[in-house]
Amino acid sequence: MGKKILITGANGQLGNELQKLASDYPQFEFFLTDIDTLNLCDKAEMKSFFDGNPMDYIINCAAYTAVDRAEEEVENCYKVNRDAVQNIAESVQKQTRIIHISTDYVFDGTGKTPLRESDRTNPQSVYGKSKLAGEQILMEIKPESIVIRTAWLYSPFGNNFVKTMIRLGKERDSLNVVNDQTGTPTHAADLAKAVLDIIIWSEEKNIFPAGIYHYSNEGVCSWYGFTLKIHELAGITAGKVHPVPTSEYPTKAPRPMYSVLDKNKIKSTFQIEIPEWEESLERMMKRQ
Repeated sequence: MGKKILITGANGQLGNELQKLASDYPQFEFFLTDIDTLNLCDKAEMKSFFDGNPMDYIINCAAYTAVDRAEEEVENCYKVNRDAVQNIAESVQKQTRIIHISTDYVFDGTGKTPLRESDRTNPQSVYGKSKLAGEQILMEIKPESIVIRTAWLYSPFGNNFVKTMIRLGKERDSLNVVNDQTGTPTHAADLAKAVLDIIIWSEEKNIFPAGIYHYSNEGVCSWYGFTLKIHELAGITAGKVHPVPTSEYPTKAPRPMYSVLDKNKIKSTFQIEIPEWEESLERMMKRQ
């Protein structure tokens, strides 16, 4: 029997991409769960599940990601982003290795240079604070785990910026998009492959280098620049997108102004190659 890998949040963007890749990894046995099949917030249910299904790896993609709604649904947000992570860490067998997905929102976004894993965290939103709390509780209970922070995730699945901009680009004559927030888009399929590459690497070397890692695609852009590229690839008429400052587009939860992630640690540790964001966006658009 191959090693057993549990994917939580299997119906989300990253979970769906991991499902699509599963058939390329016949050496592993994948178990897919989401809120309707395994309630991560129910400790007794979790304990009973893991007692009956010991896992070699858990890829925790489950998260509360409605950033603005989280400002009002604080308790719900913490339940999923902190308490569920605690339940996983406390319920799994000792040998189970956890890979937990986190976010650039753990930073305040006031810097100007790519963010390293060791940089000071200072989340400004309920979502960011809850995700940081999840990271911290995982590392407290199971310090031999891996946390991967990512940013600006998109895919053909669920709701995301790429799909929204394509829809609005077709529906509207003109579109205002923020031009003073800087980061890097991440194609969820690339992140999914990187996660499975880490597991392959760990199996071959028989070590699991615990700690926090950053992953996004390579390159830098603003949301405005990202939109221009999306529209170009989608064949949407140029000239309808207008750059605006964040001050003209207020949101309930503050966004990091600068969240470019430094990927040197994940690349050098696991020998991972990361594609440029434009190249990955083009690949995803062809899949649409």
